[in-house]
Amino acid sequence: MRIIGVDPGLAITGYGVVESDGYCSRLVDFGCIRTAADVACPERLERIYRELGAVLARTGPSVMAVEKLFFSKNSSSAMQVGEARGVVMLAGRHANLPVFEYTPLQVKQAVVGYGRAEKRQVQQMVKCILALQVVPGPDDAADALALAICHAHTGPTRAVNPRGGRHV
Repeated sequence: MRIIGVDPGLAITGYGVVESDGYCSRLVDFGCIRTAADVACPERLERIYRELGAVLARTGPSVMAVEKLFFSKNSSSAMQVGEARGVVMLAGRHANLPVFEYTPLQVKQAVVGYGRAEKRQVQQMVKCILALQVVPGPDDAADALALAICHAHTGPTRAVNPRGGRHV
């Protein structure tokens, strides 16, 4: 199964694509879509949609895993992440992909085995699981790869574990 994980953000949207049989995962592609702060929000969202669509066409995933929005103290940045997240999920649905959502806690549990793991621990496990020489960067891309790995480890068992990621 080819999985794209997406860590949405208005300034930086990370993506990571892995191929997995549920036991072994291998890196296909990763990167970031960046938008400039001096550009109007609708144009930034359009760029995310357009560039993610190109990534989807180029890499051919069969499923998308997206970070589930959690509440933030800064409502302005939470709104921007929510808007970017909506565009990401729309791009996935327009590519006819099933879209699954995972909380940061679920990602940490699936990748590290501990729901309160620190970001560095998650990144090191991504490096190990994908047999990479270095931790992938930037952080947004590493987080997206962790989302894809999370789905690889938990998605196929959803029928027996209904508490897994939520399908949208």
